Amino acid sequence: MNTSPPSPRDTEQADGPAVRIGALVPLSRPGWVEAGRHLLAGLELGVRDVNDGGGIAGRPLELVVRDTAADPHRAAAAVDELAGLGVAALAGEYHSVVARAAATRADALGVPFLCSSAVLDALTEEPTRWVARLPPAQSHGWRIYADFLLGAGHTRIAVATQPSVYWASGIRILRDHLAPRGGTVVELDTRALAPAAVCDALVAHRATALLLLVGHPEPAVPIVRSVRRDERLAEILIGAPAGQPEFAEWARLLGDDGAAVPFLRYLPERLGPLGARVDTALRERLTEAPSFVAFEGYDTVAVLADVLRSHGTDRARIAESWPHAEVEGTRGRIRFTRTPGISVQQWAWPPVQVADRDPAAPHRFRTLHTG
Repeated sequence: MNTSPPSPRDTEQADGPAVRIGALVPLSRPGWVEAGRHLLAGLELGVRDVNDGGGIAGRPLELVVRDTAADPHRAAAAVDELAGLGVAALAGEYHSVVARAAATRADALGVPFLCSSAVLDALTEEPTRWVARLPPAQSHGWRIYADFLLGAGHTRIAVATQPSVYWASGIRILRDHLAPRGGTVVELDTRALAPAAVCDALVAHRATALLLLVGHPEPAVPIVRSVRRDERLAEILIGAPAGQPEFAEWARLLGDDGAAVPFLRYLPERLGPLGARVDTALRERLTEAPSFVAFEGYDTVAVLADVLRSHGTDRARIAESWPHAEVEGTRGRIRFTRTPGISVQQWAWPPVQVADRDPAAPHRFRTLHTG
């Protein structure tokens, strides 16, 4: 894996050695490559804008990118390598279990890590001053999703599952939130059930909603196709709280079948001036509409650049600065705080939407619920 050098445009106005940020991104399978591509686009655009604005006290900002491939061990090894290379801080990661491994190692080594896009509540076992996070904790976002389900009249929920700490955490959040309100959650293990058998189980349990707590594209895409073609399930809601329908690959693989599948995304109903400008630039860079993950990448760099300008490149000073940071991001004013039950410094909270792809125009999104 290669270090990504700053472009001539990035360095033409800056003097002195680069300030280096280690970027952890899933860029190969079994990682969610499309999410990684969007995250990296946001990080790179943020670096470009920082360097166009004079860098960090006249020094260029530089990303040192490592592909985690959704592998926790690979991520932990990358943290060791990047710490040895002298990066001022770490950024990125999309997959929650991978981000947890990176955060644990960053905490042990004393390297500040700003997590861009992973939501698992327990990023570290114990409270740490070294790690901060931009996206909402899973418990916050998934409770909002559960409220959406209840508001739409769904109390008999089935979840198609695979083994994962992240999926297990999601099931627990949903069950704890729904049960006191009359909701039930039944688990359908996709290791044991083919898509057709999932359909049979949905009928047997009289479920009114099926949530996809599984990998993408397999087995999520075959399950959606099977459910959409089963006349017994014409009225069932398919949901994907983890955000699979946000990305263009979902629409390419499923077409009309991928519409009307509500998911969580972390965007405001309307972008402000900065968000609108970044949206335009990201569209040019990606040659498609940017996902919320791309905005998370940009905001990560905006926060780190502000901290580096204010507190310098000393790692301990960066970690101490999280509670004092206040940055205008693409999706609102970013501040970090200690939040009950969360072990890291947390932006509480980014905007949260439940959205889906419009059946009348699957390239267009509809906002169904906000929290």
